[in-house]
Amino acid sequence: MSTNHSFWQDKVGVKGAIRDCPIPTELADDEILIKVRAWGMNPVDAFIQEVALPFFSYPMIPGEDIAGTVERVGSGTASQKFKVGDRVLGYAMGSSSFGKQERGGFQEYVVVDQNLAAKIPDSVSFGEASVFPLCMATAGHALFSKEYLGLPFPKVGGAPEAGKRVLIWGGASGVGSNAIQMAKAAGFEVLTTCSARNFEYVKSLGADKVFDYTSATVVDDLVAELDQGSECVGIFQAAGPRDAVAPCIEVAAKSKGKPFVACANMVPEGAVPEGVTAKFVFERGDGKGIYYETSRVLLGEFLPTALEAGTYKIAPKPEAVPTKGLEGIQEALDTVKKGVSAKKIVVEG
Repeated sequence: MSTNHSFWQDKVGVKGAIRDCPIPTELADDEILIKVRAWGMNPVDAFIQEVALPFFSYPMIPGEDIAGTVERVGSGTASQKFKVGDRVLGYAMGSSSFGKQERGGFQEYVVVDQNLAAKIPDSVSFGEASVFPLCMATAGHALFSKEYLGLPFPKVGGAPEAGKRVLIWGGASGVGSNAIQMAKAAGFEVLTTCSARNFEYVKSLGADKVFDYTSATVVDDLVAELDQGSECVGIFQAAGPRDAVAPCIEVAAKSKGKPFVACANMVPEGAVPEGVTAKFVFERGDGKGIYYETSRVLLGEFLPTALEAGTYKIAPKPEAVPTKGLEGIQEALDTVKKGVSAKKIVVEG
């Protein structure tokens, strides 16, 4: 093996720096080593270059979304599930690792818990596979954790939950695109919001009814829909600017059922009226990594089966920056900072 290279974020307000580092030689029983062929960019990776968050420590190797080939496997269950040469995607522990700075995804060789990796079929490229991990992890924890909406886990060909539905705010985002598909696979009718130009896109993912979030009447329109239809089991604010929490809470407050609101954005103090429950989707992971208990089911069990069956779509579609390898990471992060819609910026190795 050649020398490993890593993309470090030394502090807030500076560009990332690429440095040589050793390739990991020791694996725990349940770990695999991946030679990365594509990296997916998430808003959090760009955000932490500009804003210091109290639960991240610098210097660190950011990055969560990777896809590549297995180089080595641990001696435990990983050796039974994966073999050298397998094509996989992985959910690395970068900006979400809280203390495991060396385990970030923006490296050429990355160690991943085998429960947070999934084999990918030959029909799925590495760039396409890299769009999934953190988007699925975030959406999955909001939808399926008992601390949030607590829905039953999705299944390929599962039975519908008759008369129940969920509202996903920001359905065209990376997190929203996966939330729509997983909620549908769990058997729920899906209502979502996005801009008018993305209506057909979210419908192609399974959304049953779509509302324009830019409309001046969107809150009242959603309340009217929730009050006249079947039970809404919860609202997930999957994307949007910092103030995107407000309309979701307003919908919950005005609707008769007062559904629980899970928020991908932090909930401002004093923003939740009496009778409504709204929580920021977050956990520290207890040493295993953020969203571990839900992600191990979604990435380790559901996704590989759904991809193989062809029932789960690559969403959002990847868009690769011109520069390949780790040298393309900063270019990709700068692209994310400018804003993207219904696509995910990736870097190919």
